[in-house]
Amino acid sequence: MKEGQDRHTISETYDVVVVGAGHAGCEAALSCARLGLETILFTVSVESIALMPCNPNIGGSSKGHLVRELDALGGEMGKTIDRTFIQSKMLNKSKGPAVHSLRAQADKSAYTLAMRKVLEQQEHLTIRQQEVTELLTDFDLQEDAEFLDASVPEEENHAQSELQRRDSESFSRTDKPNQEHSGRIDTIRGIRTISGAAYYAKAVVLCTGVYLKARCIYGDVSNYTGPNGLMPANHLSASLESHGISLVRFKTGTPARIDGRSIDYSKCTEQKGDEPVIPFSFSTDPESIQIPQRSCYLTYTNSETHRIIRENIDRSPLYGGVIHATGPRYCPSIEDKVMKFPEKDRHQVFIEPEGNYTNEMYIDGMSSSMPEDVQFAMYRSVPGLENARIVRCAYAIEYDCLAPLQLKSTLEFQNIRGLFSGGQFNGSSGYEEAAAQGLIAGINAAQYVRGKEPIVLLRSEAYIGVLIDDLVTKENFEPYRMMTSRAEYRLLLRQDNADLRLRKYGFQVGLVSAEDMERTNKKAESIEAEIKRINSVHVGTGEAVQSLLAEYGSTPIESGAALVDLIRRPELSYQSLAPIDPDRPSLPNDVQEQVNIEIKYAGYIERQRRQVAQFEKMEILRIPESLNYDEVPSLRLEARQKLKEVRPSSIGQAARIAGVSPADISVLLVYLRK
Repeated sequence: MKEGQDRHTISETYDVVVVGAGHAGCEAALSCARLGLETILFTVSVESIALMPCNPNIGGSSKGHLVRELDALGGEMGKTIDRTFIQSKMLNKSKGPAVHSLRAQADKSAYTLAMRKVLEQQEHLTIRQQEVTELLTDFDLQEDAEFLDASVPEEENHAQSELQRRDSESFSRTDKPNQEHSGRIDTIRGIRTISGAAYYAKAVVLCTGVYLKARCIYGDVSNYTGPNGLMPANHLSASLESHGISLVRFKTGTPARIDGRSIDYSKCTEQKGDEPVIPFSFSTDPESIQIPQRSCYLTYTNSETHRIIRENIDRSPLYGGVIHATGPRYCPSIEDKVMKFPEKDRHQVFIEPEGNYTNEMYIDGMSSSMPEDVQFAMYRSVPGLENARIVRCAYAIEYDCLAPLQLKSTLEFQNIRGLFSGGQFNGSSGYEEAAAQGLIAGINAAQYVRGKEPIVLLRSEAYIGVLIDDLVTKENFEPYRMMTSRAEYRLLLRQDNADLRLRKYGFQVGLVSAEDMERTNKKAESIEAEIKRINSVHVGTGEAVQSLLAEYGSTPIESGAALVDLIRRPELSYQSLAPIDPDRPSLPNDVQEQVNIEIKYAGYIERQRRQVAQFEKMEILRIPESLNYDEVPSLRLEARQKLKEVRPSSIGQAARIAGVSPADISVLLVYLRK
């Protein structure tokens, strides 16, 4: 970090600026700093670092996959929730391993403090409480080059000149098509804050979350404020738009928080955590997290709840035209559920503790923007909540975020070099989706500064790859939520094997240690060796074998059988057959789990691997960034427009763009081969 010379205006220089300290910003800042880059992280409030303004949990269906993958790449979220959880459960255990997902209730304040401590102790990372109001680019600064030279020291001028030379070379290769695509290609040089201070940098990562022009609404109450009453960021949107970045207005919401002492838990069904607890992080010792857990509780809405909502629906900002932004389809408010699913006579309501040192309970399943008096009536109509005392009203929040199709697969903006983006600002929802994008945006910002190749995960490699590919390829008109059904190869992309899939990329970048990489390699070798051994093991028809089969309700065998064939029976597993496999080595639980899955689902796994091989053939067919689609004959007009807008990096990505047909892909392939 270097300070400027102007005594009236603060100006400093860093390698990377990260704007926003939510879950995306934390991961982006940590990844850059851990890679040795001088990084500054801006937040509207240091109390909002890693804030959980909505649900008090990490993980869940498909989201648990994202956290595991993030951890495998060297991220922090999994480690932090392992230190601060108050309940842990594996969801979907009655289904196949592809959809098993870990979910942990967090002590919200403890999680925030733990992540903040990690950030504050990280070398090369500076935290600054200040609102960022402007982007600074070459275009902005070219008219004031003398000021730039005066505020950046001599040695930094040399570094900036070298960066400009590299950008100029890149520009000359892509000048014509990119100018046609976006009008002007610019290069980021830093940001300016509301105080007028300038912070110059070689890369900037935007992780603004739900704070841009945020407005919280319930009933007739409408406040321009961020979540939990925090200050919004009202000025940056105008600067983004002035740089050719298109914004849209999205909405999300949160339920009321209720004083736990006013709840009658005897009318609810207790929901306990799992034993033993399974950690999120591959680095966490499972024995260290076997702690007493808090309970959650299940109750339901009823006809009275629905009557109250219907009779007051005209007072809902959502239905009265006060809220114009688009909300998440897969996390609707309670008034949306009641109005859109009239045949349902009840909806689940989960009562979840916000932490160990607070009485506040989160009413999951009843987010709302109804007026205060309606909220009291509808919550008190739910069994167990008849005497509920509301601590914080439910509300909806509107905010500015990025319109679709403006980012590359690296999460760099198409029209501004060195400017990256991650999190809810990209049009997604959820802490986990945000953190995953923040990590990738941070890694690629660091790679950009270091002059190295970016990391792009394929859909066949990671849920993170699916998430980012969907965000940069598809026109999402509502907050995007990750789901297992979005992943075509989900049997391969299980949460349990995230380290085996992705550790190599974290190690390649420099976020995973040699020790962790060696540990993962040894794990893979152990799995392979045990599968090979098991394939050669046969068992006879002795009494011990028949007795064990009977114990699990499995059909007796009439002659010798291969152990792999027994493992593939639905009622049996690798672990349950240990008593009749005397030569079995002592293996860790995670290795045993992988052996069981790989053997039991071998046919399905092999089929998906063949599908992936076909998929990756299309992904390795790269499309030059400089390709001028107007020169490709026989492309339909719609396809030409969509291809120019998205600028796909491969034939595979092009084929996933809405409006581009198989015939268009054939035309494109013929042209590229010529």
